[in-house]
Amino acid sequence: MQYYLVKSLSLVVSVMPYGVRRKLGDLIGELCWPFIPRRRKAMAIQNAMIGLKIDRLAAQEIVKKSAIRFGRMFMEVLHFPKLDKENIKSYVTIEGREHLDEALSYGRGALLAGAHSGNWEILGQAMALGGYPFVGVAQKQTNAAMDRFIVEYRELSGMHITYKTGVREMINLLGKGWPIGLMMDQDAGDKGVFVDFFGRPASTAAGAAVLARMKDAPIVPVFISENIDGTHRVTIHPPLWVAKTEERDEDIYIITQKITAIVEEHIRKYPHEWFWLHNRWKTPYPTN
Repeated sequence: MQYYLVKSLSLVVSVMPYGVRRKLGDLIGELCWPFIPRRRKAMAIQNAMIGLKIDRLAAQEIVKKSAIRFGRMFMEVLHFPKLDKENIKSYVTIEGREHLDEALSYGRGALLAGAHSGNWEILGQAMALGGYPFVGVAQKQTNAAMDRFIVEYRELSGMHITYKTGVREMINLLGKGWPIGLMMDQDAGDKGVFVDFFGRPASTAAGAAVLARMKDAPIVPVFISENIDGTHRVTIHPPLWVAKTEERDEDIYIITQKITAIVEEHIRKYPHEWFWLHNRWKTPYPTN
């Protein structure tokens, strides 16, 4: 029932003019803000204050803008059925294609390291519609109806979705030369590698580093940001390579720290676009 309800909503949103969709998305975000738990807001504001070295009022403004943007993102996802290879060019520009083309020229695929900043859902669409056989690595949703909807809409562009547990599939796709997108900005729990992030140790997923080292594939940082007029800009960075020394753990730590530093640099440029409501520093640094 939920699946068909959201699909019906998508049909309505798809025929709305761009300006109406954007304003409606902002309104939805504003209406949802009061319902976000106070404790979660307080955590996000505190992390923004510490990381950006700003006062509480400035941090609260950034966190609120970040949260409200989800309404606009939701409306843009509902509009995915209308996107195609031609009209997306006026909606999303891609800078740094030469870096990804170079990375893929070696025939080993590539790990695209991204972040939950800007409209990351549109990023996948732009890459797939832009001519790349893009693979997105997703977290399976607990709600089966919403998981079905999200996967279906992500794959409308020709993008392929695999889940975080599908390591064997990722290895096979890398072997075929496919670029695989992984998010590098969320708490990775006890299994993560602790690296510096905004001056504090943060548990970080090492999957990209492990796969890149195993398959000798490049890692390419890729981000998306929103322009003033509501269009989007994808920025592709030069490829990074994982050293392959006898110190495997050190190799993985070094490249994970490099990627995390690039993620931090992007967030500092667009702090109101990052997902501050996620507790990035949830896992405490082990004292022993």
